Amino acid sequence: MDELPLPYLSKAFATFLKEQSGNNADPVVLLAAAFVSYELSRGEVFLDLNKFFEAEEEFHEIDITSEKLHFKNWEKAFSQATEIIGCGAGNSPLVWDKTHQRLYLRRYWTYQKTVDDMIAKRLTLTAETTLSAEITAKLHELFLPEEGKTAQKPDWQKIACAVALRSKFAIITGGPGTGKTTTVTKLLILLVLLMREKNPNPKILLAAPTGKAANRVSESINKALEKLEDIEPEIKALIPKKASTIHRLLGSSANSRLKKHNSHNPLNADIVIVDEASMIDLEMMAALLDALPENAQLILLGDKDQLSSVEPGYVFGELCLDAEKDAYDKETLDWISNYTDEKIKPKSGYISAINQQTVMLKYSHRFNQDSGIGQLANFVNETDKDNMFDTDAIFTNHPKDLHKIDSFNELRTVSKANYGHYKNKIENPSTDNKDKWAEAVLNAFDKFRILCAVHENEFGTNALNDKVQEWLFPKEKNIWFEGRPVMITKNDYNLGLMNGDIGIALKKEGNLQVAFFSNDDRDKKISWFSTSRISDVQTAFALTVHKSQGSEFKHTLFVLPSDDVKVLSKELYYTAITRAKSKFTLLQCKSTTATGEK
Repeated sequence: MDELPLPYLSKAFATFLKEQSGNNADPVVLLAAAFVSYELSRGEVFLDLNKFFEAEEEFHEIDITSEKLHFKNWEKAFSQATEIIGCGAGNSPLVWDKTHQRLYLRRYWTYQKTVDDMIAKRLTLTAETTLSAEITAKLHELFLPEEGKTAQKPDWQKIACAVALRSKFAIITGGPGTGKTTTVTKLLILLVLLMREKNPNPKILLAAPTGKAANRVSESINKALEKLEDIEPEIKALIPKKASTIHRLLGSSANSRLKKHNSHNPLNADIVIVDEASMIDLEMMAALLDALPENAQLILLGDKDQLSSVEPGYVFGELCLDAEKDAYDKETLDWISNYTDEKIKPKSGYISAINQQTVMLKYSHRFNQDSGIGQLANFVNETDKDNMFDTDAIFTNHPKDLHKIDSFNELRTVSKANYGHYKNKIENPSTDNKDKWAEAVLNAFDKFRILCAVHENEFGTNALNDKVQEWLFPKEKNIWFEGRPVMITKNDYNLGLMNGDIGIALKKEGNLQVAFFSNDDRDKKISWFSTSRISDVQTAFALTVHKSQGSEFKHTLFVLPSDDVKVLSKELYYTAITRAKSKFTLLQCKSTTATGEK
């Protein structure tokens, strides 16, 4: 390897450490430091030292040192570089985890240690050693099969509730439509009943990483509660109807990364439910765990196969490692059998403590056996990356919900047809009530979305947003115009607008204003803001797959970046597919020029 593919910032970090050490630092230490920084830019919070030093016998790094580097004695070099590398508490900029042979920036080592220690402690906090006959009966009652339907066996939703009742920490994971929010709604009812004698009014907090995800989980839980007609009104009243973002829940301190709520000022909560937990990065997970009261119950919901967070650290995926194997010990299997009457066969192999409090929901109520979207998602999830696009047979056999196009001309046709619905709502309002009109426009817009893997190049969001605007509103040349959809890209607590919120510019009282679904007022569905008050937005005809997490659309069109799909991971492709409820379209073409698009 003649030159390491390191960005400027990573090289600058190593150079800084070299200068701080009086130019005495071992080049091997500096090289590892540069790669820790580089890994962080790629979303990894540590450098795997064994893999790194086994990868190449020699490196040449002209910007850090011109010496030929030999790695046979790298452990000795690390041990001697005490000013740069520590092995635990201290002030060194890097931390060497000898047990797992990982090298961290100190801040991320601290986050990792917080997460590891607090989850390990929480797993030892037993909530219940036995369940009463009343709770057991209610558990069975909540999971009686609907009339005319046969219950799936084993009933993983029921098992998830039983497992969550015995500890202060639990994870419920599963793909789209597997019933995560339905399960947690029933679990909340059971928890309220369980706590009723000691705590008749338990404080329950509901949160999600983004405003969009918070709105979705709020809506899902409200719908689930409406279906549970036999639950006492006073029990339902204790379950929150509105979720918050995690940022808002923890509170921000001005000009600081610190949160208002922490171990010294914990949250006022008995139960904390966090949806879309796959989107939580390491720093935010550490802050959340640090702010939890010791006796509070934490339930994490999410899809372990989705994309990780944009910021470094895929905590949820690591917590859910091997969740699909149902690797339960005898004590857990006995608990499940005793309280649910569900039988799970013992599995051989490694059984971890965290797996005892993790349940993966297996049955999708959205995608049945005939669903092409479900089959495509499963195929991508289960195959290796090199073969994840070998899906012609699945697309061919499922023309109703899967569709492939290969030109920008076809993209124009699909975009104009689908976005035409919301444009028609704007041009032909069915009511004089501006809030009702805005609600109809927003709902129509949310039925379809273009997703991209990247922002830049002709297949990215920037270019496609310009294209779609040109196709739909050819006469509009200004930044703001009636019909412009925008996404908030930064939380604005003054306005109550959260990162990921979608709004549409509409004319109200003769002025152009932006309508959003309200985050704050439960009785007011629509909030209006002057365009001059809104900053940090981007046009939202096309979104990155990352930005679409926590959302779902009736029809999703995913644009592959080019023939070179190195940027695509299985998780990104899977996430794009599973944003679609009824139809998924895949666009793959070489370029606008090659396809004759004008």
